[in-house]
Amino acid sequence: MMVMRWRRKEPDREFTSFRLDCEERVRALRLPPGELTIQSLLDHLGERFGRPIHLVPLALPPGSPDGMWVSAEERDFIAFEERLAPIHQRQVILHEIGHFVCDHEAAPVMTPEATRLLLPSLDPELVQRVLGREHAHSPAEREAEFIGSLLGRQIGSWTTQRVWEVPPEAAELAARLSALERPARERDER
Repeated sequence: MMVMRWRRKEPDREFTSFRLDCEERVRALRLPPGELTIQSLLDHLGERFGRPIHLVPLALPPGSPDGMWVSAEERDFIAFEERLAPIHQRQVILHEIGHFVCDHEAAPVMTPEATRLLLPSLDPELVQRVLGREHAHSPAEREAEFIGSLLGRQIGSWTTQRVWEVPPEAAELAARLSALERPARERDER
């Protein structure tokens, strides 16, 4: 008779260290007790870091990321694809909050001159921050995703809101990002 024996796998020390570091980052946020909403989390983080954070729902162009954190001089924006399912929107927003919490920097992908040439209507610095994000399997992306998941454990049910209002502070950003959706020729014909 053959008997299967299962060998106990050794703990992954690298992942354990990563998990503990992420959990400590979330603990350091001193989130209020009880169930949070996305908005109450953003309000808390805005107060804690001294910078308001605004959600910006957009119909993003094909091939673009589903979300992006944009840090302006005095405030931050989390733009996300408004056509995603609500549960997916939630995870995208939490992932971008993870980048905010970790203060991840974008790696340059184009020179400012190339950015001005290819995307003349957008601020080159903004393009660098948005397009410079690392690949999905990079340590920063893994960290943002894990922290977003940890924060998600403390968030109550997601909104059923299907239409999002763009706050006045984000109107210019929304217009710039929306301009990427249509070729310049179409915009000029209007």
